[in-house]
Amino acid sequence: MAAKPKLYYFDGRGRMESIRWLLAAAGVEFEEEFFETREQYEKLQKDGRLLFGQVPLVEIDGMALTQTRAILSYLAAKYNLYGKDLKERVRIDMYTDGTLDLMTMIMGGVFKPLAEKEETLASVVKSAKTRYFPVFEKILKDHGEDFLVGNKFSWADIQLLEAILMVEELDASVLSDFPLLKAFKTRISNIPTIKKFLQPGSQRKPPPDSHYVALVRKILQF
Repeated sequence: MAAKPKLYYFDGRGRMESIRWLLAAAGVEFEEEFFETREQYEKLQKDGRLLFGQVPLVEIDGMALTQTRAILSYLAAKYNLYGKDLKERVRIDMYTDGTLDLMTMIMGGVFKPLAEKEETLASVVKSAKTRYFPVFEKILKDHGEDFLVGNKFSWADIQLLEAILMVEELDASVLSDFPLLKAFKTRISNIPTIKKFLQPGSQRKPPPDSHYVALVRKILQF
């Protein structure tokens, strides 16, 4: 029996959360090791397991994978969530790059001083409403299908749902002008593996709090 993937990161969302989402959506069980000290992080660096000195780190199939985008692409291909051909894959790439841009703004905002943080997160909500969500609403309207690409569940659907839920934590009414995205959210949330991941007690992480921010700052020394 193959070993479970093992994830090395902080006990919080960050860049690892999309990886957790993808594994969970694929129905794959995984283990996690959380950083609690600077020494844990330095040991991985000294052992040469962090290619560019950065996490996330995922051990899978005898490999130590770093760089978020590379990890996600590998997992999507491995678990048949990456389209049927190059044309579908490039569309999935475009859509996931877009949602990752949106989520990255939220990730960065939580580490800013309070006043700047509030301004940044308000800007994220505005960008979601005017720049990102209109694109996905139009995609769903134009092809009239249940999923974003090839009318089949893919990485693009998983990451769009993740992004929607993150923005809704900032503004619960953000989808009020996007009826197709509302229906999409309900539809994808009810896929059995996703529904399980959204339940309390899963490996999904909560929004970052002050303790998480302080721990990350301490370990990464910034």
